[in-house]
Amino acid sequence: MRAEVAESRGAVLTTLAVLMGLIAVSNFMKPVAQAMSAPATVGFMFFGHRLHGLSNAVVGPLFGVLLATYAYGAWNRRRWVAPLAVGYAIYVILNLILFTMNLPAGENYGLAFGVIYSAVAIGVSGGGAIYLVRNRHLLR
Repeated sequence: MRAEVAESRGAVLTTLAVLMGLIAVSNFMKPVAQAMSAPATVGFMFFGHRLHGLSNAVVGPLFGVLLATYAYGAWNRRRWVAPLAVGYAIYVILNLILFTMNLPAGENYGLAFGVIYSAVAIGVSGGGAIYLVRNRHLLR
């Protein structure tokens, strides 16, 4: 039975890989979304600051590559994905804190949105990191 578990990716790793893949696609699309949107509220958020123009066009897709790599590692149960997941979870938490501290003028998302968004962002990134670290025996 243990060998069967070790050979299976399982629902959690599959879900984590798909979610990271979707976030990667979202990051690849940041420059397109910004080009098609009139308001300045669209763009990759990097350490609490919304990027625009060239920096958005470079950093958004770079994070897309990072998260696509994360998705690949989770999908294929690679051991190197655990430290990547921990680093990404730390980045997400720092990014949320810094964004809250540097909220651009005119942007008010409301407390409910902020709490729900933060819970999902920290839950997925932090939960994924914790799961991968605690279940390294499933990784190759």
